[in-house]
This record gives sequence, structure tokens and C-alpha cells, in this order.
Amino acid sequence: MIEARRFRIEGQVQGVGFRPFLARLADELGLAGETANVGGRVEGVVEGEADWLDAFMIRLRLEAPAGAHILAIHDTAEAIRGRRGFHILPSLSADAAEHHLPLDRPPCSSCLTELADARDRRHRHPFIACAACGPRVSLLESPPWDRGRTGMAGFALCPDCLREYRDPADRRFHAEAIACPSCGPRLWFVRGAGRIDGDQAALKAAVAVLRDGGIVAVKGVGGYQLMCDARNEAAVRRLRERKHRPTKPLAVMFPWAGADGLVAVRRDFGLGAVEAEALVSSARPIVLLSCSRPHPLPDAIAPGLTEIGIMLPSSPLHHLLLDDFASPLVATSGNRSGEPLASTPDEAEARLVDIADAFLHHDRPILHPMDDPVRRVIAGRARPLRLGRGDAPLELDLPFALKKTWLAVGGQMKNAVALGWGRRAVLSPHIGDLEGPRAHERFEASVEAVQGLYGRAAEAIAHDLHPGYASTRWARRQTLPTVAVQHHAAHASALYAEAWMEAGAPPDEMLVLTWDGLGYGSDGGLWGGEALLGRPGQWRRVASLRPFRLPGGERAAREPWRSALGMTWAAGLEGVGVAPEGIDLPLLRQAAMQNLNAPFTTSMGRLFDGAAALLGLCLVASYEGEAAMRLEAAASSLNPSPGGRGEGVRGDGKAALPGSIPLAWREDGQGLLHLDWTTLLPMLLDASRPVVERAAVFHASLARAALDLVSRLGEPALGLTGGVMQNRLLVELIQAEAASRAIEVCLPARVPVNDAGLAFGQLVEAHFMERMQ
Repeated sequence: MIEARRFRIEGQVQGVGFRPFLARLADELGLAGETANVGGRVEGVVEGEADWLDAFMIRLRLEAPAGAHILAIHDTAEAIRGRRGFHILPSLSADAAEHHLPLDRPPCSSCLTELADARDRRHRHPFIACAACGPRVSLLESPPWDRGRTGMAGFALCPDCLREYRDPADRRFHAEAIACPSCGPRLWFVRGAGRIDGDQAALKAAVAVLRDGGIVAVKGVGGYQLMCDARNEAAVRRLRERKHRPTKPLAVMFPWAGADGLVAVRRDFGLGAVEAEALVSSARPIVLLSCSRPHPLPDAIAPGLTEIGIMLPSSPLHHLLLDDFASPLVATSGNRSGEPLASTPDEAEARLVDIADAFLHHDRPILHPMDDPVRRVIAGRARPLRLGRGDAPLELDLPFALKKTWLAVGGQMKNAVALGWGRRAVLSPHIGDLEGPRAHERFEASVEAVQGLYGRAAEAIAHDLHPGYASTRWARRQTLPTVAVQHHAAHASALYAEAWMEAGAPPDEMLVLTWDGLGYGSDGGLWGGEALLGRPGQWRRVASLRPFRLPGGERAAREPWRSALGMTWAAGLEGVGVAPEGIDLPLLRQAAMQNLNAPFTTSMGRLFDGAAALLGLCLVASYEGEAAMRLEAAASSLNPSPGGRGEGVRGDGKAALPGSIPLAWREDGQGLLHLDWTTLLPMLLDASRPVVERAAVFHASLARAALDLVSRLGEPALGLTGGVMQNRLLVELIQAEAASRAIEVCLPARVPVNDAGLAFGQLVEAHFMERMQ
């Protein structure tokens, strides 16, 4: 019996080859009809034998293209019209708020085969793509996903590409980002006043500079990257010197090698299953890998650390560069320190002229610049530390309904913004630290982009409680209503919401450790080692750290010796401390006693910094978090993470707490518990013990203290969030000890645990704060 059905498919179904997939499926089943992008959905009609219609509806879900994420399928009876053939129709506008943006995708295996095939007309074409792969949101002007709405609109399809685009049997059927050597885009190479045009000539010139130890600024999918020979220590040091990046770790891109792409990586690094899966995932993120065993990369890649950020090629251009160079390349963000990523040739040449020896440009526009995403395997999962090209915007389906459209503007460091409406929330790609005019411009552009792409105008703004944050000052200049959200409440609410999404039901009250650098407290203090109990809109501060002074105030974030000095003062250890030569310690002490620029803090991040300084690991940091990272690296060399081998790991593979020192939780007059960390100072100052041992004991003692707090409060579960919880050793020690006490540990898995996820927590907390009024 002949029937017809109208269908509507909701979710991530654009930019993944869904309409071509439907056309091929209908043709296979002998069905007629049509389909189109409508707003953020795919809609259509299918007509034919009823049994085959049933098979069509079942298979479209089971066999959906890679990258698709179907949220709902609706179908209703439709009038029979004797339709012939199955057609893809022009896209139609609809409620933009229903859009699900397609994410940038690396080249698929079929495109890589063609790229290497000398007989194929796209052999070595740096912009090869099909319906299943290629850039998406980075070149999307406005949804729906049609070529005319993208940065490819200016590249007219040649007759051969047009034939493929119109052929339902071809995998480039309605592939909006396709191109070939005849119809562009194109590469060109610039060095000084010289220019070389042509894809292969430009590639050859760039590789020659790299082989000669030079630095090349390469335009990728989301922006420029500065690249040099990762095995050439002189080249790496030259890049550091020019970029004024003395010690911050650099990411390294390895060639895609072997069937799984990982042969070259496995040759140099130990690689677990979770790390391997993360490396080859569609986001092609930077993944932090252990480099404790001998490897051929110079120490200048990640000074003082035991991990290196490794990534695989994320575009055909990267594949060609790495294949031709046949060795790993440093691939770091194409920007000056403190500035956002360069994304146009003019911008790159103007801003990177003193860093790069040469430039490899192309003429495909980047409409939404994005850094590379970063992930670290913690407690068995690859958790995001930064969202970017390939995994952002991060779209989240909320388990509750927002009553208005919220814009959340994040914090000062690692800024990202979020937009929430109805049962949806979107977290933007990494913007960066809001410390200069170009960063402010990128912030404002991101605010406009997230509202424009999703077709939602903000009705209220959530921002951090800190009055000095650039994002807070921007929010307060707007005409919309604003809600100030306490920093650590935002962290806790982000974790709570993610736990709710994963469980499908709201958790009971959660006890959440929000350990980070500094956040403005509701009492005006500098918090950072807080334990919050409750749920969004109702968090209660139940525990914190014993406060200590930060001589020099905000300078302590980059000068860990200041935190160390404040710690020794709090313990009554006058005259003990570490400081660079020329520092007048008595004068600093006198100023502190007069409350001159020496505020009290309860920051766990500054406690880690101080411990690193006391151990001589880092007195002055050249980048955020350096001291704590060096401290973890030292501790990890003695006490590997669970599943590793070495001291500090029990026979069952779980981390032990070797030599941990019991730390007391003392109640003040207002019922707030304070962790007395001063018991750790004699151990930290004991020069007779190895530094790595003291660093391990510091971590183990804090892990034990975290679980002691849970036991004291009688809670069955513990949430971990805030920037300190990027520390894999600390988290896995807590998790292992929690398992022995039958305590559940909750960690974020999709939203970054650091301030990159703050905006999501702000909109959750702001919503529930208003509900409580």
C-alpha cells in the first residue's frame, strides 16, 4: 500500500551530510520525496510502500551520518501525490533558536585516500572536503548550512564539482564546503617582500623554511598557528624568545601515520586507550600525554613538566605539511602574548611579523576564529580544559527550562560566554584573558556571534560578582537587567547542572569543593578554597581554608614567593620564606601589618603556588598556573596517577596516600570550618627530604583532608570543581580514597572545570537565584 509521510528531524543534523544521506537511503528503498534544511532542522516528505517507509524511518536513526546527534524525530501522514524521485530543496528560514550549529570536522578517511592518490583530481588539494568532513561553524555566516551562507560563497563551483554536488550517488552530493584545485581556495607563501603562489609551490616553500629551523605562521581552520620543527631545540627556543613565552608549554602536532593515525605518536609516547580515543576524535584536540619516559622532543617544549600537549592534523593542509616534513611540528596559537588569535592574512602579517619568518596563507575566510581545544585525561575520562575548533560551540540540553534568554559573560581569565534559553544552553569557544583592547574586541564579537548564530537576543545578563572584571564592567554598561553571581557558586552550579543532565534527575544537596585561584567572595574577600553545600540558588559556604595574606595583592598570582611568604607569616614563622634577591622582606611585613596591599585570602590555588615556591620549584611564574603545574609534575614523578607504576600506587592500581599528614578542620565562631594547612609547613621546609617526596605528601594530605571533610559533614558524595581540579594527581588521589570510604565523587565531563566553564554556571545560578526570589 502506498503512503506518504512528512518528517521533522531535530538536533545536530546540519553540516554532517544528513540530506544527502536521506536522499541515498530513499533511493535505495525505492522511495520518492524531498527534504530541506528548515531553520535548524531537517524536514521533508517521503512517499512509497508502507513497509519501506517504516524501514526508512528506522534506518535514518540507526544509520545517521557520523557527527549527527538526533534529539527527536516526528512524522505525520501526508497526502499522496505520486511523487517521483527524491530531491533536496533549497533551505528555508525558520525560528533560528532551533538551530544546532555544525562543528568543524577533520578530513574523513575517503578524503585522505584521495589526497594521497596521484590519479585523483584532488590529489594534494589542501582544502579537500565532502559531505562528511571539512570546516563548518568557523566559516558559517548564518544558519542554515548552505554554501551561500558560508565563507565558500565566493568560490563558484567548477563544472566537475557542480556535477558531484548534484549527483545523489556521489558523497559530495550537496556538500557545501567542497572545492578542488580548479575552483579554490588557494594557498600562497610570503617571506619578506617575496610571494609564491600556487598550492604545491607554497607548501614546498613553507616546508623548506621549517627544515631550515625557521618559524612559519600557518593559516588553519580556526586561525593562524606558529609552527616550527619540534625536534630542533634552537628553533623552539627562538620561537619562545620571539613570542615572549619563556616557559609556557607548547603543543606539538604529529603526522598522521598508520591505520589509526597514531603510529608516530606511539613511537614516542606511552598511550592509553582513553588518550588514543581523544586524539583521533573529531575535535582533534590537544591531549596532554605523559612524557616521563625518554622521547626525542627537547625539554624546551614543556620545561619542568611531565606532560606534553600532543595533537594530530585537523585539516588537509596540516596533513600535507606534516607528511612533507615527516616529523612533528610545534603548533602554537598564532598570537602575541595576551592577544587573541590572528585570523586574516593582513592581521597575521601585521601582528606576527616579529615572530614568524614566513607566512602560509589561504583565501578561505575564517568567520569565527577558534583556538585548538585542549583535553586532559583525569579519572579515566578525557575532560576539556579549553573548548575550541571542533568541539565548540558546546550545545547542552538543560534538564530545566529557563524563563528568559540569559547571556552569561564569564570571568576575567580563560573567558568564554554562554547563552541560554528554554531548555538549551550554548557555551562559546575559548576567548582568552580579557587584558587588552584586542581581547575586548574578540569578547564583544563573541557576544554578538552567539546571539546572532542562534537567533536569540539576550533579555538579561549574568556576570561575576567581582567589580573589576572586564566582563563585569561590560555587563553593567548594558541596558539589560543584570545579575551578579558569586564566582564559586557559578562553578558549583555548572557541576550540579551537568550531574543533573547525566543522571536525568536533580541530585540531592551536593557538597562541592570549589578550589581555584581567586574569586570575589560574597563578603568582599578573596576566596578560592571553598566548600559549598546545597543546590543552585541555595549554596551555603560550609568550609574554607585558614586565611593567609598575599603581600603585593594581585602580584602574587605571577610571583608565587609572595604566597609562600604569606603562608609562613600565618604560621608564625617570622623570617622564614623565599624571595628573589633585592626584596626587602621586613618592609613587606611592616606594610602587611598596616594592611597595605596585603589582603587575606582563602585561595587553594595560591596555597599550591606557595608550596611550589617553598620547594624552590617556581618563585616567579611566566604564565598562569605554572607554579602549581610544576608542583604536580614533581609529585607525579614520585606518585604516578592510578593505573601507572611506581611508588604511591597500590597493587589494585589505585593511588595511595603515602605519608599524608592529617590536617584539622577547625570551626570558627560563625560555624564555618577552616582547613588548618599550617601543619604542612614543617614538612615543606624540611630540606632533608627530597622535593618530589614533599610535593607528593602535600597532594596526598590535601586529598585526605577533602575526604575527612565529607566524613565530618556526613555527606555521601563530593563534587570537585574549580581550576585546581585540573590537577590530575590530586583528583585521582581524592577519587581513590573516596572509593575506599564508599563516597561518590562527581566531576564535570563536558564543561571545563576551570573558568572556561564559568559562564555556563553563571546562567544556571542566575536562573535559580531569580526563582528563589
